Amino acid sequence: MRLHPQPTPGEPKPWSFPVPERGTLPNGLTVLRSDRPGQRVVALELHVPAPLEAEPRAQEGVAAITARALAEGTESRTAEEFAAELEACGATLDTHADHGGIRISLEVPATRLPRAAGLLAEALRAPAFPENEIERLVRNRLDEIPHELANPAHRAAMALSEALFPEDSRYSRPRQGTPESVSRVDAKAVRAFYEAHLRPGAATAVVAGDLSGVDLDGVLADTLGAWSAPPVGDVPFTPVTAEDTGRVVIVDRPGSVQTQLLIGRTGPDRHDPVWPAQKVGVYCLGGTITSRLDRVLREEKGYTYGIRAYGQVLRSSAEGTGLGLLSIRGSVATDVTGPALADLWTELRSVAAEGLTEEERDAAVRYLVGVAPLRFETAAGVASTLADQAEEGLPDDYQSWLDARIADTGAVEASAAVARAFPADRLVTVLVGDAERIADPVTALGIGEVTVVSG
Repeated sequence: MRLHPQPTPGEPKPWSFPVPERGTLPNGLTVLRSDRPGQRVVALELHVPAPLEAEPRAQEGVAAITARALAEGTESRTAEEFAAELEACGATLDTHADHGGIRISLEVPATRLPRAAGLLAEALRAPAFPENEIERLVRNRLDEIPHELANPAHRAAMALSEALFPEDSRYSRPRQGTPESVSRVDAKAVRAFYEAHLRPGAATAVVAGDLSGVDLDGVLADTLGAWSAPPVGDVPFTPVTAEDTGRVVIVDRPGSVQTQLLIGRTGPDRHDPVWPAQKVGVYCLGGTITSRLDRVLREEKGYTYGIRAYGQVLRSSAEGTGLGLLSIRGSVATDVTGPALADLWTELRSVAAEGLTEEERDAAVRYLVGVAPLRFETAAGVASTLADQAEEGLPDDYQSWLDARIADTGAVEASAAVARAFPADRLVTVLVGDAERIADPVTALGIGEVTVVSG
């Protein structure tokens, strides 16, 4: 048998996140373009700063309904005709509303970009918002809510928001509204939200992909450049003070065989200089199956299928008043809820007292920096990150700066950041499970006052 010699790897090529070319259309729309040779599926990501904080209190959820309704017909096409034309382009269109605003994501073969961009511009310029379609979207949203409430992870997230933020803060309530507020949304409310907040002058469009042979200037001028509307003022960012006194909220689910746990507090946004070190530290704590929490609670103790730690941005502000959320999430068997939390707190105290090891730091940096070329291999990955940066008011070269800063982060710096992120005595713990079986063991841990609420 003749065996071919094993291939040997070549020298890795230097890589850095692509810095886009920036421009502005006559209607005020900011455009970031990133030419990615070989990426024949072009991604167009649009951010419109219409945050949830801008919603009327009585009609919360209107931002999400407005975002969904953009794909439900225009003044010249019914919802069915719009969907058929989009499909004929081979394109996908997704919309999403969150604290930072509305995001619209379009992916389409490069050869059909002009046609698909024209459809997107038509949806932005002349949406129909027909009453029957808005009523259908509202019914769909109302049907989704019971399913979300039945999902332990989703119910835990709701309970954490309620516990952390004051009642009058938008952050304390569901992002897509409550049954009461969503039921008040109608075509008139959607039209009012659209006219008040969806304006090109404040929006940013990101185009990434293989742009060879594409007259992008001409395409944008004929499509998104034709979207016009009077400018509107920015929705002010309202600073909010979270209550992170250590305590436990149990959402009672009698008979539950496992406990969903969510431990959290507020933290910085990406403008804070601590973000790179925090990212390394949080990854060491619970970023993957080899991280500390998973190694102890999953591999050594067998309490869980996985525990993860996260840091995310809720809404960003260059003025230093941005808001992030730090959390630890997972699920454990009901009968080991107390021991699992005890071991988790032991690890948090150990990180604060003894710090992370050099080996943990090295593994985290290798992954966070080394995986970047794979994360941004697609045009959509690049476009989404550039849109995130635009939404958060970050410079166009932020991702490159972040990667370099992560690579320079040492174990001592990462240890200090993660200890600051998850202080053992300043965490709100939400448990969704059988209160009768878990309340006493959790109370005995002494990690805060225990409150039981209905599931």
